[in-house]
Amino acid sequence: MRLIPKADELGWTPYAWLVYLGIFWFAGLTNEPTPMDWALTALGTAVFLPLYFWGYWLPGRKTLIPVAGITLLGILFAPINWGSSVFFVYAAGHLGFAGSAPFAFRLLLVLAALPPLEAWLLDLSPFFWIPAMVFSLLIGGINIHYAGVRRSQAALRRTQGEVERLAKLAERERIARDLHDLLGHTLTVITRKAELARRLAEKDPARAALEIGEVEQVAREALKQVRSAVSGFRQTDFSTELAQARVALQSALIHFEAETDAIDIDPAIEQVLALALREATTNVLRHSHADSCRVRLENLSDRVRLTVNDNGKGAPGQDSQTSGGMGLTGMQERVAAIGGDFNVDGRGGTSITITLPVLQPSENTTRVGQPSRGKPLLGSCGPEPSGAKG
Repeated sequence: MRLIPKADELGWTPYAWLVYLGIFWFAGLTNEPTPMDWALTALGTAVFLPLYFWGYWLPGRKTLIPVAGITLLGILFAPINWGSSVFFVYAAGHLGFAGSAPFAFRLLLVLAALPPLEAWLLDLSPFFWIPAMVFSLLIGGINIHYAGVRRSQAALRRTQGEVERLAKLAERERIARDLHDLLGHTLTVITRKAELARRLAEKDPARAALEIGEVEQVAREALKQVRSAVSGFRQTDFSTELAQARVALQSALIHFEAETDAIDIDPAIEQVLALALREATTNVLRHSHADSCRVRLENLSDRVRLTVNDNGKGAPGQDSQTSGGMGLTGMQERVAAIGGDFNVDGRGGTSITITLPVLQPSENTTRVGQPSRGKPLLGSCGPEPSGAKG
């Protein structure tokens, strides 16, 4: 059975403070003590010790219960034992656990006033009330201060624990979002290419083998990106994603156009643009049933705007900022995190528009888009299905 709670800030010190109880015994047993003196001193000690240790277990204002009991011992023994002044000091030491510092200090002033008041009423020795008042104020004030420090440290530990919990949650969400973007897009491309290879297996075995080879290449790249995503170091650029979008849409026989302005852009902004293009392309492949897709990247001086349009069935919830599943939600979160705007329009196909701030060019900026003679880059790839929009 423990006499005090297990706490690093307490340690063995509560036992060490009991050394001052010797003053109570010394004062009570001097000058040829009688059996009654022995009995009263032992009784006072027997009542004090449970109250003293109990005070370490009680939280907040419940501590005032043992404080009141110890103070009462000091008042009762004062007329017969000037060493009872130590009881007021012990009571003051517990006040630091009784609540806020202002509340505890007010109680400390009341407690420190009791010994001189009792000495004045009963004409008691200065050996009683001077040590009781002075050391109660001293020890009580110190303990109130350090109790406040301990409460602040406990609050800081709780805050740090909450920060760690939120950081872990954010990391799990990041990994889930990145894996969704990576695997959703890559598996869709692999599926489309595998379907194309199966259709070409008998008609054009050489082309089918080429498609299977590309499936292997895409799978290897996906494995590499998944490892990087889990490690938190995945980086991608817009030009690479644009090329991959062209390949993916070509495999699905979807007409593709790309028009990009040349922009000096921060890598963090480019990362968001690249991932947004990847998710938008995945949505076109999976859900749109479109036969045409157009990508437009515009330089708006201090901002950059990416628009991805398809002529498919349209996204659920027209003009919605939150329409779509986890992919669009993740895209919206990334855009919002860097102060951008996100919009989905589901009328007449799906149009995803993302507007992001362009940070000041620096040594680590990159150039997106390679315009020819100052004109935007225009490109289309893949066979244009019958009825596809030009």
